[in-house]
Amino acid sequence: MSDPEDIFATPADTGEMTDAPRILVGVSGGIAAYKACELVRELRRRGCAVRVVMTAGAQAFVTPLTFQALSGEPVRTHLLDAEAESGMDHIALARWADQVVIAPATADLMARMAHGLADDLLTTLLLATTAPVTLAPAMNHRMWEHPATRASHATLCERGVRFVGPDSGEQACGEQGAGRMAEPAAIAAALLDTHPGALQDRRVLITAGPTREPVDPVRYLGNRSSGRMGLALAAAARDAGARVTLVHGPCEHPPPPGVATRAVETAAEMHAAVLEALEGTEVFIASAAVADYRPAAPADHKLKKSRDSLNLELERTPDILADVARRAEQLAPRPLLVGFAAETDRLREHAGDKLTSKGLDLIAANRVDAGRGFGDVDNALLCLWPGGERELPRQPKEQLAGELIRLIADRLAPDTNPDHPSSPQEA
Repeated sequence: MSDPEDIFATPADTGEMTDAPRILVGVSGGIAAYKACELVRELRRRGCAVRVVMTAGAQAFVTPLTFQALSGEPVRTHLLDAEAESGMDHIALARWADQVVIAPATADLMARMAHGLADDLLTTLLLATTAPVTLAPAMNHRMWEHPATRASHATLCERGVRFVGPDSGEQACGEQGAGRMAEPAAIAAALLDTHPGALQDRRVLITAGPTREPVDPVRYLGNRSSGRMGLALAAAARDAGARVTLVHGPCEHPPPPGVATRAVETAAEMHAAVLEALEGTEVFIASAAVADYRPAAPADHKLKKSRDSLNLELERTPDILADVARRAEQLAPRPLLVGFAAETDRLREHAGDKLTSKGLDLIAANRVDAGRGFGDVDNALLCLWPGGERELPRQPKEQLAGELIRLIADRLAPDTNPDHPSSPQEA
């Protein structure tokens, strides 16, 4: 928490910078509206000029005066405002904004957007703006999963609206599930740090999630991977302009919209799908937690609990990353190969060995001991490449994915990027 006397101290207190990113923050009526205060502070801290538009419902949770103090700008609440420019505030605001973000975005706001309704200032300017629009949904998990909300989400995605979150966890109602508004820092990073076009039209192939190796028709060997990091990487690569193909195992969350997907279950199925999609790939990111072993002879019937012990003979699964590395040498262009290493100890040593032995261009290593790694919302990565390294600190996986995608984009163009991570000052 900041000191109380610093709560309004932001870079823009000295006046709005004409070349600063201009972010219009729309706040709709949900309990998560209080988080929008921190979002405004975070954007200002990053040097942005911020203006706020509030719906009537939002004003029931947070006062306009709060946002005026945090943004340093008058807060707009009415569609027909005699004090606004020519009485047409939605046009003036639409012209002003470089980006528009709605946080929180309620189910009602999403539905009105999807149907093109314009019954207040916020929804009207959303029709008038040509700036990129990002939504940070926040609602009860059952509302998020309702077919009507899913339809609104799909429609808005098709129109190019971008989504950050929602996150999963405990909600204000006391229930658990997907529907929490993403953290303000993650939203700010999504708005400012993705550098659209960094992978423009690049073909990116990503693996995500766990695999399941059958023991019998009802049991399998698996691992604790949720697939969240791989899904976040697919979304970040898409937002950077890439043409993404995602080969995924049984993940806890659905794949992001706007990417081609192939659902698989076993390591053998993922191996076949990856090799089939490899031709023309420019970046391969192996973030899936693929099983190393599988039952040598899975039963074709349910195994009964008739003995005190059960011995399973295991055999190695195909090494997807090694096979891709061998195949890549015959491809033109050769794809950039990015691997992951999940380790409980000697992180740098094990990751470095894997980088060398597999012939990778970059490896992202993370610890998976108690409280970190699989299934967590946050993660941290140690990224190694021949001659250099960079640590990406613990942060939400969606934000972390954006940083890793930028690092990968840098690795693709070392000669044209002065900030390339293999330069001496970064190595």
